[in-house]
Amino acid sequence: MKKHNFYAGPSILSQYTIDHCVDAIRDFAGTGLSILEISHRSKEFTAVMDEVEALFKELLDIPAGYRVLFLGGGASTQFCMVPMNLLKTKAAYLNTGTWANKAIKEAKLFGEVIEVGSSKEDNYTYIPKGYTVPTDVDYFHITTNNTIYGTEIREDYDVPVRMVADMSSDIFSRPVDVSKYDLIYGGAQKNMAPAGVTFVIVKEDILGQFPADRIVPTMMNYQTHVDKGSMFNTPPVFPIYAALQTLKWYKEIGGIKEMQRIDEEKAAVLYDAIDASRLFVGTVRPEDRSIMNVCFVMKPEYKELEKDFLDFAGTKGIVGIKGHRSVGGFRASLYNALPLASVKVLVEAMKEFEAKH
Repeated sequence: MKKHNFYAGPSILSQYTIDHCVDAIRDFAGTGLSILEISHRSKEFTAVMDEVEALFKELLDIPAGYRVLFLGGGASTQFCMVPMNLLKTKAAYLNTGTWANKAIKEAKLFGEVIEVGSSKEDNYTYIPKGYTVPTDVDYFHITTNNTIYGTEIREDYDVPVRMVADMSSDIFSRPVDVSKYDLIYGGAQKNMAPAGVTFVIVKEDILGQFPADRIVPTMMNYQTHVDKGSMFNTPPVFPIYAALQTLKWYKEIGGIKEMQRIDEEKAAVLYDAIDASRLFVGTVRPEDRSIMNVCFVMKPEYKELEKDFLDFAGTKGIVGIKGHRSVGGFRASLYNALPLASVKVLVEAMKEFEAKH
């Protein structure tokens, strides 16, 4: 049975990426060696590093003065690496979900943190608005997409200070005005590659800005990785190669604007079905709905049917739609590689289940 993969991450990869990775596992670049065993210092893999950074910059139209790094440690390591490198006295954070909250916790280890807005009291069902970002902070941090709760910031804010964004789960789902950010980071296991590599887009003029008396370990200093082209230590070779294949696929299908069109179409199909349903209801304010992670539950009078629907969906080859325990119900992750056909299968399953109940 064909599987329809709605897992929140690690998540679905394009068939293009999988096919090229399979070939490289057998024989990478005609070397007679697998990508899993090639030296990261070889000329063949050095060419991969050069190409993936160049294509990353091309697809996102990254201006001069920025570097793209490929590091280990996941976005969670960036929660502390960002303030370690950028926080001198105080920073501002927008609290929009679990991962934003974790980033705030880490930043407090290095200085004062001002929480300019939060939707925590309402279980993160909306993106806070109407707040003011202080002009005397070192930077303002946002999490653009909240995988657990299904909210998303789909615009590039104008703020009077440096801005940092965790774009782990919505990078490459829309064009981004990178010039408005001083640092963007994210785990690759949603829209780029298997788990294991983290991308960092860093503006070069912010490097080395931490207080003179702060001890920053070599591996935690962005300058280290800029100087060595992400090769200070052995990089996550295979996930980086997979990321390159995904970026090639994005370019092949027409670039990020086309990806945005496809993603918005997929999300509209599912949200329309939820809004028209007598059984299901969304958990997020419509104006802040994520197009990457669609969260919904059974209406209160039908809550006892949630497990039955999960089981029914499984008979249709639908996997990964169980909601996070913080929200319950269901979560359909519509990452870039998920085809519209899979969304339609889910919608038909919802309609069929509703007709039976």
